[in-house]
Amino acid sequence: MTDAAVLIDPVPAVESEAEVVHPVGLDMVHRSRPEDAFPRHWVRLARDRFSVAAVLPHDHPFFAPVSGDRHDPLLVAEAMRQAAMLSFHAGYGVPVGYHFLMADLDYACDLDHLGVGGAPAEIDVEVFCSDLKWRGGLPVQGRVGWAVHRDGELAATGTGATRFTNPKVYRRMRGDTPAEGISIPRATPVSTIGAGRTRAEDVVLSEVGRDGVWELRVDTRHPTLFQRPNDHVPGMLLLEAARQAACLAVGPGGIVPAEARSRFHRYAEFDSPCSIGAVVRPGAAEDTVTVQVTGHQDGELVFSTVLSGPRVDG
Repeated sequence: MTDAAVLIDPVPAVESEAEVVHPVGLDMVHRSRPEDAFPRHWVRLARDRFSVAAVLPHDHPFFAPVSGDRHDPLLVAEAMRQAAMLSFHAGYGVPVGYHFLMADLDYACDLDHLGVGGAPAEIDVEVFCSDLKWRGGLPVQGRVGWAVHRDGELAATGTGATRFTNPKVYRRMRGDTPAEGISIPRATPVSTIGAGRTRAEDVVLSEVGRDGVWELRVDTRHPTLFQRPNDHVPGMLLLEAARQAACLAVGPGGIVPAEARSRFHRYAEFDSPCSIGAVVRPGAAEDTVTVQVTGHQDGELVFSTVLSGPRVDG
């Protein structure tokens, strides 16, 4: 198939859909538990633009508030990711069961608009799709942009690159890798407080006896990080590992990851140790700390993330 054929866009004009509000099923956001699915309904605003109404829980056990009074920026990033999956499945007809793969994910949060109250916060996630490539009437890759508003104020923005793969092609691509990986860690987790967590079951790093380096600790029994059978370590777990490594590198109190720039280079597999390294960079602002985090497996770079945000008083 030529590039010209791939780029044919079969989606018609949709102005008549602009006022149609659609509910959200769990399968559309790749979640199996209602408490981990954040979009509530969606509207198509234009051909490649969607508005997704979502909530940020104030009491989520994993995406707990940071610094005691702010929604976790990684919760915002997960809400954006789910809004993108919803837009492609519901808006473009990508079948449920296709694999949603992100090559990069950047976000920036305004912590002043992420205060936690006594009830879930309602947000509007605007999703912009661009640079779409099509095959067989379906998008196979493209860019995504997000703008998150709360009470009319811009609370976060983000960009990402994604692609979709049908199950048969994905299995061919993954070769002999089992369709469902099982991992139950034996290593002791690092300090809960040092990793910026309150529950030991949420800690995803173990000590290896080297300064600034830890081993990824994968537990496929975790109800939020592993919603469904998976043949590789999910990207959200890698982002959480980056946050925890950054907290450990910064020291007492850790960091609120208000901004992050992440690149995913290859799959993180279950059957081989993955080392996570973190280095604190010189900060451009006195009240902000920046940490470079990388993950390596079998001598190859798996992902890299740069996180920035305020240091938390220990």
